[in-house]
Amino acid sequence: MTNDITTIEPHEGLKTWGWISYVLHLIVAVAAVVPGAQVSAFLLVVALVIDLVKRSDADNTWQASHFSWRIRTVLWAGLLYLLTAPLWFLFIVPGWIAWTAISIWFLYRIVLGMVRMNANRAVQS
Repeated sequence: MTNDITTIEPHEGLKTWGWISYVLHLIVAVAAVVPGAQVSAFLLVVALVIDLVKRSDADNTWQASHFSWRIRTVLWAGLLYLLTAPLWFLFIVPGWIAWTAISIWFLYRIVLGMVRMNANRAVQS
């Protein structure tokens, strides 16, 4: 057995990509909940692209659920933000409440996914 870097299991490489994506998601999620914290949506787009590109590499592994979990989380959050955006123009307080709730839900899903990934377990939909 050798300690050569080329002998790393392919699943560990996927796990590394998963952690990179989760950390990027976490930065955006925390910034969405913390008042005054502004993070570019660019980080979220980078994480989404990583997930979309690497998703097929994770087929038939426990990590496949994490790629799908993150993609679904971003898509649902985006849709919910879009649907509740008019509240900001009509009624500022309900818009703020809706976006805060969405941001907390987003943060919850990212943290839950990270906990499951750390335990080498799939995420349940």
